[in-house]
Amino acid sequence: MGTDGVSVLAQLERRAPLTDPGSLAGAASLRLPARLESVRSARDFTRDILNTWRLAAQFDAVGLVVSELVTNALRHGSDGCPPIPGVSPVELELLRGRRRLVCAVHDQSTAEPHVNDADISDEGGRGLRLVECFSDGWGWRERGNGLRGKVVWASFRLD
Repeated sequence: MGTDGVSVLAQLERRAPLTDPGSLAGAASLRLPARLESVRSARDFTRDILNTWRLAAQFDAVGLVVSELVTNALRHGSDGCPPIPGVSPVELELLRGRRRLVCAVHDQSTAEPHVNDADISDEGGRGLRLVECFSDGWGWRERGNGLRGKVVWASFRLD
């Protein structure tokens, strides 16, 4: 767990102004191992950070989105490539600005995420559809700086 990195912020700002860098009120990150319990760890971390930032009322939507993004990263984020030694396969970043909260999940895959047109009766395939419904916007981009992989983000307006 850490609070010193905002590596995704500069990348996101170039694509869409999600937060004003001058108004960044908080940043926190968590490296996650490639294990199923990482989804719960990500949710618990998100709850703790939102409580610290006095945004507990946002947890239901943000927690759901974080769960979906981390699950997708764990399921699809290796892109069939061997793990990079010393690098966590998945990392969650939470960034708080004056008006926006951004959740960003890094993984090692270069594959473009896409919303499935899953049937309502299907058990899977609806993760990004839920992200689309519960956030104010989402997107993705390559990690950059010579790092393999991508970052998938979702933003939430703060009242």
